[in-house]
Amino acid sequence: MSPDPDPVEQTDRVDPAAAPGTGTTADTDEVPHQLEHEPVGIFVVTDDLGEPGAPFSRRNPFYIGFVGALGVFLAWFLFQAVTSIASVLLLVVVALFLAAGLNPAVEFLERRGLPRPGALTAVILAALGAVVLFVVAIAPVITEQVNALSGNVPDWLDQLQENRRVQEFNDEFGVIEKIKDYVAGGDFVSGLFGGALGFGLKVLSVLFNAFIVVVLTLYFLASLELTKNAFYNLAPASRRERVTLLGDRVLRNVGGYVSGAFIVGLTAGLSSLVFLFAIGLGEYAVALAFVVALLDVIPMIGATIGAVLVTAIAFATDIRTGIICAIFYVVYQQVENYVIYPRVMKRSVDIPGAVTVIAALIGAALLGVVGALLAIPTAAAVLLVMREVVVKRQDQR
Repeated sequence: MSPDPDPVEQTDRVDPAAAPGTGTTADTDEVPHQLEHEPVGIFVVTDDLGEPGAPFSRRNPFYIGFVGALGVFLAWFLFQAVTSIASVLLLVVVALFLAAGLNPAVEFLERRGLPRPGALTAVILAALGAVVLFVVAIAPVITEQVNALSGNVPDWLDQLQENRRVQEFNDEFGVIEKIKDYVAGGDFVSGLFGGALGFGLKVLSVLFNAFIVVVLTLYFLASLELTKNAFYNLAPASRRERVTLLGDRVLRNVGGYVSGAFIVGLTAGLSSLVFLFAIGLGEYAVALAFVVALLDVIPMIGATIGAVLVTAIAFATDIRTGIICAIFYVVYQQVENYVIYPRVMKRSVDIPGAVTVIAALIGAALLGVVGALLAIPTAAAVLLVMREVVVKRQDQR
């Protein structure tokens, strides 16, 4: 048995079949690894530049400070962007609110067998018809009666001046003459908006915003099902059914609140219209009844403001009429607060009275009249989510 060959000699041997330049498989296929280049996209990965270093530590103070500063800057930029378009967002929210309020009428027609396109068309035509009827038939009457009110203000001031104490106060400060000159000048309304130009711009702005709200309301009403389903699909599949049920309940609450507020305001307006004709204020009855109905929609303070306004005008015309008017509105507000409002709203929003007051105050402080209108259904939606999600989750622990 021959001994094993020397290891050094074995490594030095070269296989003639694998010699370079012979065109064999060993010559064409085997390439040294350190010379191999693998293209990846537009980059070339090489192995002859050393091993990659460790990833940058996310606990590094520089990294934390940079990312934190970038997040603060992005949050501030988004806040500024939202603030700059706040008026547009407010119009969108009001349009969604009105669309949710008209949706129960669409669903009512659907339950009566009318297809949704037909129900949408009927509701949209009815809403547009109401707006056109108001502009064509009622708006001129209101304008005429407002002019009559402003024309009678000097006479009422003369009657007020006959009071001895009022006369002494006027002799010292000349307040009544200034008011009479201001009202008789005819520019007291435009003065509220910064002159004739400012008044015209305000009117154009109000008309444009009203047009935008009407268009968005009709669009949201027509696409309400698609819009809410798109939002529901953002929820995880395991929770989508529950999110859908909660979302539909919130929309029903909002729609019920809008419809209920409209019914309550309409009741107050019609009651005021009949009452004003009965006590002899028919000359201003339509305008004042419309103001009462419009203000009665505002929670808490709207009905009181309307009653005070009408009672003040009644006192200006005749003291006896003013007393009767004050008694009527005191009694009516009790009936509305304890009979009409609870019966109308009990199926739409179920929230405690204290929460209603707090929500209305916060909404009015944040967004004014619009905030007061949106506060109660928003509070009802928050309470619903708290009861159905937070409380039940706490009960399971």
